[in-house]
Amino acid sequence: MSIELRNPHSVLAALETRPQDVVDIRVQAHHAAGAWERVVELAKRHHVLVRHGVIRDENARRQPRGDAAKAGRVGAAEATVKEHPGVDLTELFAGAKDHSSGNGLWLALDQLQDPHNVGAIFRAAAFFGVKGIVVTRDRSAPFSSTVYDVASGGIEFVPFSSQVNLSRALASAKESGLWILGASEHAEQDVSQIPRDRPWLLVLGNEEKGMRRLTEENCDLLCRLSPRGRVGSLNVSVAAGVLMATLTAAHSR
Repeated sequence: MSIELRNPHSVLAALETRPQDVVDIRVQAHHAAGAWERVVELAKRHHVLVRHGVIRDENARRQPRGDAAKAGRVGAAEATVKEHPGVDLTELFAGAKDHSSGNGLWLALDQLQDPHNVGAIFRAAAFFGVKGIVVTRDRSAPFSSTVYDVASGGIEFVPFSSQVNLSRALASAKESGLWILGASEHAEQDVSQIPRDRPWLLVLGNEEKGMRRLTEENCDLLCRLSPRGRVGSLNVSVAAGVLMATLTAAHSR
């Protein structure tokens, strides 16, 4: 299947990593501006079809919102790109044993349903050098145009694997040498107390319910972010960014 992308940075990432999957680029003006100008240049270099003045009316009227707007999503251009197929678990965890000293971080998303959260987590994961992400298929946000655009290229740069059975995926991670760390506001340990001498797969739960019971039972340790102010919790994508920053900073020492 193909999706329509309107964030030029998402399109640039696709052109850099898998240009054969970019179907076409469509721009309203004869000369694209800003990041879209770079998109057009790279598309022509890879012999990707560029069309001028053929943006669908309903798409041209759409107004960018939130993170997608900040990322450069505009109504002046769009691209049709084939969905990323992801990788299998064997490939996702292939380098785990190379990080036995604790300088690697993977993620697992347990039934996250807001596409903005999924996209924001992929963007942060690409920023912090996360090695790979496991995503659940059932009761989870599909990888829509919103996810790709909010991720701003993160989906192209962070390997991911979509799985029906998360428990089996976690078992595979353990067999590959990873330790499973669950994020829970009910955990006794703050993330600052988590050992830094091993590679972790960090599990993030659903926006409302958190991790499922069976998922939590498969974790080796649980951690929390301890509030320092009057608000006691964070949006899952914000919490994910803080956790990634903390864990990768520790690994880099």
